Amino acid sequence: MKVKRKPKPAFVQPISCMMLSIISVMGISPLVLAVPGQVSLHSPEQYAQRQPQKLAQFSDTGTPERSQLLQQANGLFSQGDLTGAEENLRKLIKKFPEDSFGHFQLGNVLFRQKKPEDAISSFREAIRLQPKYALAYNAIGIVYASQSRWEEAITEYKKALEINPNYGEGLTNFALALWQTNKKDEALSSLEKALNIFKEQNRGEKANQVERILKEIKTADEPGIS
Repeated sequence: MKVKRKPKPAFVQPISCMMLSIISVMGISPLVLAVPGQVSLHSPEQYAQRQPQKLAQFSDTGTPERSQLLQQANGLFSQGDLTGAEENLRKLIKKFPEDSFGHFQLGNVLFRQKKPEDAISSFREAIRLQPKYALAYNAIGIVYASQSRWEEAITEYKKALEINPNYGEGLTNFALALWQTNKKDEALSSLEKALNIFKEQNRGEKANQVERILKEIKTADEPGIS
């Protein structure tokens, strides 16, 4: 008897290979939590350990105190001192409670500390203060994806893309979540769009990464027969 088996996704926790958007608005080129190496099937935690630790870039505007706290948080984070980075960001938020970027950065740090729900709360607060915060929606999607909560991740990525349809990182993460829910055609379409955007932006490394993912999805095993 022929039994159609459900396709098995080629990626396990694919966000790991694309942790590009949380820690990235930064001057480092965004797909962004850090510049990814190669497409791999590691968990988000393993991926993070292999990548340079940096928080998102911030525009040096506002008061010197704000800038100093953010710079100190970045420095501590780069040294792997997540507790120190969190303390500095909480001081920032206490002093500047309406600072949406501070809440966003705190969410990044909390996520790296394996506090997903607290991270989501910080990202939600950033969005409350700045409703069109596409990066924060994408970050929430990454948190959900790290927990294999794919449908919830897809919902958040869609919100990010409604704000910025040309958000390459968001399109890539969206595609990976679609792939995990066996929506192969939609995933390929989203990746193709991301690829074109990265090429237009002359972001060759990101374009190459997306091309590798496209190839892996296209060559994934088809449903078998038992």
